[in-house]
Amino acid sequence: MISRRLIRIKVLQVLYAYSKKNEGYSSLVAEKELFHSIDKFYDLYLLLLLLIIEMSKLERARIELRQNKNIKSVDDQFPSTILVDNRLIKLLDTNQHLINLKEEHKLNWKANPDLVKKIYNDFIETELYKSYIVSENSSFESDKKLLSDFYSEFLSENVSFIDFLEEENIYWNDDCGFAIVMVLKTLENFKPEGNNTKLLPLFKNDDDKEFTKKIIRSAIVNREEYLKIIEKHVENWDTERIAQLDLLILQLAIAEILEFSSIPVKVTLDEFIEISKYYSTERSKVFINGLLDKIIKQFEAEGRLNKKGRGLIT
Repeated sequence: MISRRLIRIKVLQVLYAYSKKNEGYSSLVAEKELFHSIDKFYDLYLLLLLLIIEMSKLERARIELRQNKNIKSVDDQFPSTILVDNRLIKLLDTNQHLINLKEEHKLNWKANPDLVKKIYNDFIETELYKSYIVSENSSFESDKKLLSDFYSEFLSENVSFIDFLEEENIYWNDDCGFAIVMVLKTLENFKPEGNNTKLLPLFKNDDDKEFTKKIIRSAIVNREEYLKIIEKHVENWDTERIAQLDLLILQLAIAEILEFSSIPVKVTLDEFIEISKYYSTERSKVFINGLLDKIIKQFEAEGRLNKKGRGLIT
């Protein structure tokens, strides 16, 4: 399921895209765009699971081609079947939940056969793959580890795959790490007996979905109020001179602090500081941290921190 951090990042991305268009903020349009982006993230998660199945089918086809040769080399006679025989891939291929979602989302790799072949060819040349070929440890757990290593160690660094992400969706490069984490959690849930394993849902629960709607609506509807709060605490610095991303990060942090009584202030502060490290500069991180600290102290003095439960303010 999508994490709260990625939700925050996607809200930031949508707001930034709108700010660059110089268009008025419409909460309904922005919300629609946000959920479209989140749906595309789930598509990436499903495509990742389908990729290893396609690679297994490619390996089977190549084995059959080799077997039909008139003159066979040793490799032709005794080809590696590490993906064809992988027990977990077989479970994925016949998993009804994955089949249903694939059909519902209309997802497959048919439009990218050359990419699948390139990824497969790159993978079988890795030491990771070769070490599994010679390993005498054949078990469901070793099959699972091969897939885990494929996603976490190989695919996340594969140039062809990274190029594909950039071409298909402007946000998928940012999404890939989160999607791979979802894939790894999904693989861990599979057991050798039976095949009724459910894939992870898009949202963990209704609270996360409501969080998504509420934070983008609040950031847009209360934008002017939040800008005034920021301007009040910026000493000798015009808000128009603050980097647009920094300004949006500050607005989102204020929205979360004021609108979500169940989220500790420290969690909000840590999350947006962490996001600023990747989407802004080192200087921005210090600036955002210092400014939010001042704003939080003002909210405390005014009694605006409506946090419920012990430990939610600090």
